[in-house]
Amino acid sequence: MPADSHEAAGVPMWRPVRGGNAFEITVARLAQAIKLGLVAPGERLPPERELAEKLRVSRVTLRQAIGALREAGYLESRRGRSGGTFVVHPGPAADRPDAATLAREMGETLPDALDFRRVLEPGAAALAASRTLSAAERSRLVSYLTASRERDPAVRRTGDSRLHLAIAVAGGSPSLAQAIADVQLRLDQLLAAIPVLRRNLDHSDDQHTRIVSAILSGDPVAARTAMEEHCDATAELLRGLLG
Repeated sequence: MPADSHEAAGVPMWRPVRGGNAFEITVARLAQAIKLGLVAPGERLPPERELAEKLRVSRVTLRQAIGALREAGYLESRRGRSGGTFVVHPGPAADRPDAATLAREMGETLPDALDFRRVLEPGAAALAASRTLSAAERSRLVSYLTASRERDPAVRRTGDSRLHLAIAVAGGSPSLAQAIADVQLRLDQLLAAIPVLRRNLDHSDDQHTRIVSAILSGDPVAARTAMEEHCDATAELLRGLLG
């Protein structure tokens, strides 16, 4: 993925910080973009001046937020002509909780997140299918669909998240795209931790293809139905593996 792939996705991660504690909100915005793969390991954050302007925070606040995430192991700074602030690879999987532990920690927020997703994402797919997409938007969806088929567990989750967020953005509603980004983040760590099942991956790839095909064909009903099936399948898998 290019260094500006998080911009290409179109998800409003860098919307202005308003209200509350500017430092904490800035940290949260940066962490969300990293965890959802909008800025993937090895990719560089936008230049400090540009990012501070987009977030509408002072460069001092931005530096403090970057410093906190650097200390937490999410970022590293490199010097030189090709330097900047880069996302680093996450630690070994053995250091992370397993799916069952994560599900227990989520408690009642897990079914709430799944229900919320079931309402949001089919609507976003239908909305995208109802719009006349530009050539760039259509190409972006095809590109993210191709990337989502990656079978390497280390990168597949990122590709999956990016496709779902690209579909949300294609709907043309920044508020809806942000809500879907939020619910994706709530589920991301859990989905990344579930066992990799080949048949499930095949089904997921087929569902993704049907969703994107319906959007590109301008069929809102088919897009909504395919996304509903996909969300239901994911929820059923989680219940089966964690119940």
